[in-house]
Amino acid sequence: FMGQSTFRKTLYGAKTAMMVAFCASMISILIGVPLGALAGYYRGWVDDAIVWFYTTLGTIPYILLLMAFAVVLRGAHIGPWELRGSVSVYLAIGLTSWVGLCRLIRGEIIKRKESEYVLAARAMGCSDFRILFFHLLPNVFHIILINFSLRFVSFIHAEVILSFLGLGETDKPSWGAMIDAARTELARDVWWEMAAATVAIFIISLALNIFSDALRDCLDPKLRMD
Repeated sequence: FMGQSTFRKTLYGAKTAMMVAFCASMISILIGVPLGALAGYYRGWVDDAIVWFYTTLGTIPYILLLMAFAVVLRGAHIGPWELRGSVSVYLAIGLTSWVGLCRLIRGEIIKRKESEYVLAARAMGCSDFRILFFHLLPNVFHIILINFSLRFVSFIHAEVILSFLGLGETDKPSWGAMIDAARTELARDVWWEMAAATVAIFIISLALNIFSDALRDCLDPKLRMD
């Protein structure tokens, strides 16, 4: 019975980790991509303001920033809704993890904004919005996908850390909560809960890293040229 219970918690913990990582990744993309695109395309004071903002955010140690956001968001209210459980976790991760993607997209837009297809679109009278979102961003979409797959594993690890510290999901099984609970059980030689959570994290991290490498090989034009 105890083995079946541990196996069931491990499976449900995988569901929690994947859901949190996916939602956090989408929030990170929705913040980082538009800000990076606007900074790279318009430059000037827009670029200065966005660069100052993400540089300031990036100077704070990530784990401390993540914990601070998790504490602040936990139990907070947005209108009639209370942020609790997984919602506060993936909001905390998503709101603190967009800086690298924003910097990456900004650099790519700067490199591509004077390309021939952009100049042709500008000569045809296309608006800045159309050039940016219908010409430039589709050409860097492969970078967004690669970044999404690479950061997915780190978001799973962040969810595990928050749950281990008691700042994550409390109503559903979580690998971090399993590891925290297993600490007191190790003294009684009850090792399988710790082992199950650790092996599950290892397997899913390895699988996603292999998938990310394969996706990068398929989508990165520079690697295809080699």
